[in-house]
Amino acid sequence: MRLFVAINLPDTVKEPLHELKTEIPTARWVKIKNMHLTLRFIGEVEDDSVDALKSQLETIDAPAFELTLSGIGQFPKKQTNPPRILWIGFEQEPALNQLQKQIETQIRELGYEANNKLFRPHLTLARLKSNKLLPEATQFLEQHHDLKLNTFSVGEFHLYSSKLSSSGPEYTREATYPLNEEVE
Repeated sequence: MRLFVAINLPDTVKEPLHELKTEIPTARWVKIKNMHLTLRFIGEVEDDSVDALKSQLETIDAPAFELTLSGIGQFPKKQTNPPRILWIGFEQEPALNQLQKQIETQIRELGYEANNKLFRPHLTLARLKSNKLLPEATQFLEQHHDLKLNTFSVGEFHLYSSKLSSSGPEYTREATYPLNEEVE
């Protein structure tokens, strides 16, 4: 199984993001049902290891919190390079960073390799397959660079499996982990 840990976004947040979809050559926009905030990509896992992973994630002890989507950007980050990924970021939230660190620690305790990349909370909007700067992508980034959406509550995170296909990835929720209390 190919696994990752993520926060699902409410439909009230996904829908306005989906409405940002515009015509950009070579862009492959993320399907609304697949929009999520990845906390930790795990990768290929043997079937007999999944239960141990699920149990380890149950030990996470973290509070519920609120998130706000804010600011459109690109990867690679340098504006002089052609963008490969268009994304929307999140306002700084210490509880999100603490949750991600706990998840990383629990996964490493099972012997999985450490993820040494800096955690940059973002939601992928589109992937581009172009080796040149596209005026449409540049215009999209300029038009939405200061976009800010409503705040939403996060009361749980999930373990997902992913199957890749020619029509894009298919995600299945394998387990749900509640956080300590709901945000009012």
